[in-house]
Amino acid sequence: MKKNKVKIGKTTKRAAATVPSAKGPATSAQKSDTAKKSVKATTKATKSPTAATGTKRPAKATTKAKPEKAATRAKQGAAGGKKPSGLDAAARVLVESKEPMGARKIVEVAFTKGYWKSDGKTPHATVYSAIIREIAAKGKEARFKKVDRGRFAANK
Repeated sequence: MKKNKVKIGKTTKRAAATVPSAKGPATSAQKSDTAKKSVKATTKATKSPTAATGTKRPAKATTKAKPEKAATRAKQGAAGGKKPSGLDAAARVLVESKEPMGARKIVEVAFTKGYWKSDGKTPHATVYSAIIREIAAKGKEARFKKVDRGRFAANK
C-alpha cells in the first residue's frame, strides 16, 4: 500500500493510507478521494484558509495619510518650545527654596509659580515617583536627594 503525498503551502504531508477493497487493489478514484479528505482535514486545522491554499490576500488600502512626526514636532517647537515636566519644575522649586519639602508642597509651589500644570487627580504622586526613580537611576548624580521620609532637597 502506498501513501499519497499532498502538498499544502510549503509543507508536504502524507495522505491517509488507502484501504484495498475486497475486489483488489485501490483504484485511482479511491486514492484521490482519500487525498481530498486529507486536504479538507488539514484546511480545517489551519487558522486561515490562505495558509492551506497558498493564496495571498490583497493589500489593504489606507484611507488617510498620517501626519509626519517631524512636522508636528516642528510646530510644537514654534509654538513655544518643550513643555516643562513635573520633575523639572520640582528641581527648580527645590533649588529656589533651599529647604527640604514634601511632594505635595513641591507641586503646590510649582502650580502657584506657574512652572508646571497638570489636570491629573494626583500630581503629587506623579512627582514623588519620578523623583524616586531619578534617585534610584542616577544615584549621586541625581538632582534630588532624600532627606527624610517623603521629604526631598536639591542635590548640590
